Amino acid sequence: MTLTASHRPVLADEITDKLRGMIHSGEWQLQQKIPAEPELMARLGVSRGTLREAIKALAHSGMLEVRRGDGTYVRATSEISGAAQRMYKDHTQEHILEVRIGLDTQAARLAARNAKPEHIAAMKALLTERRDAWNSEDYAAWARADWDFHVLVAQASGNPLLHELYVSFGGVFHADLLRQQRRSGFNGLPDEGHGELVEAIEAHDEAAAVDSVNRNLNSCAEWLGL
Repeated sequence: MTLTASHRPVLADEITDKLRGMIHSGEWQLQQKIPAEPELMARLGVSRGTLREAIKALAHSGMLEVRRGDGTYVRATSEISGAAQRMYKDHTQEHILEVRIGLDTQAARLAARNAKPEHIAAMKALLTERRDAWNSEDYAAWARADWDFHVLVAQASGNPLLHELYVSFGGVFHADLLRQQRRSGFNGLPDEGHGELVEAIEAHDEAAAVDSVNRNLNSCAEWLGL
């Protein structure tokens, strides 16, 4: 008897794909702890060994982090984001900011071209949330709203790959923003790259959108001492 190779993926690969889909769809949010092993084993109908092999694969890609004695957490929404976050640890703040300049300016240019009215409305709402959080000294909420705003600009660009790459900056962006906030005299509500940017996007003015982003990032570089 001649045996032919099976094209059916091994079970662990199938479970890896299912877990990846749950993360990518937003069923499990960034920084959220995923369900415990017994719950996942029952839900997916697999053994502990198969589940652990799938989780190990996603941990290796950077999407999950296994913390012994605590649980497993979502650290990235895709392999691209996971790999990027690991890479950032090996590079300087200056290198990271230089890459952000490229992504931010292109996101702004494309958003001015492609943003829909619902994007504009959501941007304005996030800037209101950001302002209220800063004024109430809730700096964690301020940083989240600021980051969500920039992610939304990338999403409004209409380029899903650019959006995904931008999302990968999450951890680095938060660290830099909160580092700047602790410095005396820091302005947490600059209009450059925020209010001005929304106006430019709403007016479909690509040049003004890029100019606003550049002035904001130049200011960031000064506060970071770069």
